[in-house]
Amino acid sequence: MFFALPQRPWAHPLKRCRTLWAVAALALLAGAAGANPSPRAAKPRWPAAVDKALAQAQVPASAVALLVVDVSGQRAPRLSHRASEVMNPASTIKLVTTYAALDALGPDFRWQTRVIMDGRINDGLLEGNMVVRGGGDPKLVVERLQALIGHVHSSGVRAIKGDIVLDRSAFSDAKADAAAFDGEPLRPYNTQPDALLINFKSLVMTFTPDPALGRALVRAEPPLAGVQVDASVPLLRGARCADWRGDLRASIDNPTQVKFAGTYASGCGELVWPSAYAEPASYAARAIEGSWRQLGGALTGRVREATSAELAMLRSRGTLSGKTAPLRLDSPSLPLLDIVRDVNQFSNNVMAQHLFLSLGLFGQLAATPAGTLEAGREALQAWWRKTLPAATAPVMDNGSGLSRIERISASSLAALLQHAAQSPLASTLAESLPVVGADGRLRERAPGAAGRAQIKTGSLRDVSAVAGYADGKSGKRYVVIGMINHPNASAARPALDRLIEWTVLDRP
Repeated sequence: MFFALPQRPWAHPLKRCRTLWAVAALALLAGAAGANPSPRAAKPRWPAAVDKALAQAQVPASAVALLVVDVSGQRAPRLSHRASEVMNPASTIKLVTTYAALDALGPDFRWQTRVIMDGRINDGLLEGNMVVRGGGDPKLVVERLQALIGHVHSSGVRAIKGDIVLDRSAFSDAKADAAAFDGEPLRPYNTQPDALLINFKSLVMTFTPDPALGRALVRAEPPLAGVQVDASVPLLRGARCADWRGDLRASIDNPTQVKFAGTYASGCGELVWPSAYAEPASYAARAIEGSWRQLGGALTGRVREATSAELAMLRSRGTLSGKTAPLRLDSPSLPLLDIVRDVNQFSNNVMAQHLFLSLGLFGQLAATPAGTLEAGREALQAWWRKTLPAATAPVMDNGSGLSRIERISASSLAALLQHAAQSPLASTLAESLPVVGADGRLRERAPGAAGRAQIKTGSLRDVSAVAGYADGKSGKRYVVIGMINHPNASAARPALDRLIEWTVLDRP
């Protein structure tokens, strides 16, 4: 971000002064200029350890926003630096998305994946199509997909004389460009939302050494129709485990074949590799057909996307609601409170975007409910105006922080965390956050605050951020926010760790 610096007033030419007032003003101005020809901003009053870490990373105070304030909001901040400046918060914006979803949808909210038989069922044979309707479940993993298909079998349908038709229309933005953010469409963090999101569109490969065979056996889940995965890879006996993924020399960019030209070290033991699938648009169809056939289901037709005209016809007949279908099976998702924990603990971008889209579709806050980013933005803004009218609303993009557009100030983010702390959802939100010294990426960070802070982190190129709660040794509970927007932001993470530690090491 670039700012135009104002010119110093004494840099402009002055006309001849004809009055005593003008002469006095000129003398005063000249005196000020001579006394301080290169004015500098006062050095911020913040902890010495924070200052040292920022200096070592060569990050100026103008690229930082810090705020430490009592959770009740009844006292003046312990520390405030550029707290009203809007910054890119990276993944700490997930706090806005998750709290809004908990408040607007309720912690027990569930998404529904629905299977509808559109035809007649005779002696285990469906004469017609099986419709699989996605409802936006953010965590429809392999086990839950196969349980749903197993339910179809146990309900009496074992063969389909027709097609399996996929309805993914709930999220209208499902076909967004996965390469739009950074040109890396197959990176797991770039997985795009999908009303029928199965297993995060990933192929999970498990490598198990078999010394007797001299090979590592490969098990891939879910089974993807039309995709072949090498069943094994040569085993290096007695070899230490190092760059095992690199050693495999895997070829994963072919959507119909995964091959390994390398080896697997026996010292690795059993390891799991979740890999983004090369053709995400076909993933749901391949996963459903592969799982259906693996469980013994017969299919004479194919798995395909429903057309708009077909969906309109099914709605008009009442088929999609199940009212006129001979069999309808619903598979509810995990409750929202569990999804929020996954989003904040593991910083899952696509799950966060599902919450954001669901605000627009189910939250009744958008003027025209829809599973679109625009409706999600409208719903979030409406929720913010209602819930936090005194705080400046954030600029939202997709609700995940995987964005160069999203912006929020430290004071607005603190206001949200203070509001949450006084609400019935206080423990639900706080317990969804990683604990410093114990969880995920925070295991090795801010050791002086271990076990005493619940923090969401955020990282992008040129962005590092932390936001959450910290319990001081005095017994006081604080909201702590730190955001750095600078090319050296990643090198300045220790400054944010020192901020958390300083917050905890308060005095009674």
